[in-house]
Amino acid sequence: MRGLIRLLCRGLKRASDTLIGALAIGLLRGLRLTDPDKLADLAGWSMRTIGPLLRENRIGRANLVAAFPEKSSAEIDVILRGCWDNLGRMGAEFAHLDRLWSFDRENPGQSRVELMQPDIERFHRLLDDGKPALIFAAHLANWELPAICAATYKLDSAVLYRRPNIAGIDRWLTETRTASMGELISTDLYAPMKIAEALRRGAHVGMLVDQYYVRGVPVTFFGRPTTANPLLARLAGHFDCPIHGTRIVRLPNHRFRAELSEEIKPARDASNKIDIAGTMQIITSVIEGWIREHPEQWLWMHRRWRPEDQPVSARS
Repeated sequence: MRGLIRLLCRGLKRASDTLIGALAIGLLRGLRLTDPDKLADLAGWSMRTIGPLLRENRIGRANLVAAFPEKSSAEIDVILRGCWDNLGRMGAEFAHLDRLWSFDRENPGQSRVELMQPDIERFHRLLDDGKPALIFAAHLANWELPAICAATYKLDSAVLYRRPNIAGIDRWLTETRTASMGELISTDLYAPMKIAEALRRGAHVGMLVDQYYVRGVPVTFFGRPTTANPLLARLAGHFDCPIHGTRIVRLPNHRFRAELSEEIKPARDASNKIDIAGTMQIITSVIEGWIREHPEQWLWMHRRWRPEDQPVSARS
């Protein structure tokens, strides 16, 4: 009897996932018929209104208070509203992602994306050097756009991403995003092997590195201990390839600025091998600097710090 119930439950879950996936894909296709700017404005307003009522708002507030103890409650409120606004816009832009990249070098003021000359020069060096590279990013502004940029200008690239739980949505993402975002590598057991294959062919592998990682190496972020995924530093040590950071900054009037850092030199030990934890600390510090510039554009609503990582005095 229990076996029959389990089979029934599995069948119901598959059926519900299929239905949810079909509804989500239908919604995304419908949203692609809308004006992206109007949709983003509506979504931003909606999340500014709804977000403060959600449990995640308390997480975001606690994170902000810990990260910026010098800021007043009113200042924290302003950042939180901006964070919800950015998250809403990000969700709306997801449906139009392959249409958002617009840069005209002859008329940069008329472009949706702003690129500074030093960033353009750094990108062209990556494009022409024939070497693999590791590119890190954070959940800032619209964090999907760097992959769009790489594919637009034919940079051989691969992006590590978390596969959606619903198979239908995952298939839709793979079908619609591969052409505009390059190779997509899901975070499963085969990810390290696929990343290694991409680096061996000279690809540029991008990954988000600003979330808590249970089996990570210790780093300090906004003065508090936490952990970071060591994969990027380990890959840099194994393949001896350069590390760069990239970020998107949200600008007024539905515009963005894309930035690419100079090469980030990894930390090394006495034998000149890459220090994994030290390198991840360098990268984490770069990301902290980005967030301090635009705190309202980072995803504060996830648990970047965990109680077990904090000193006893900080927990009490």
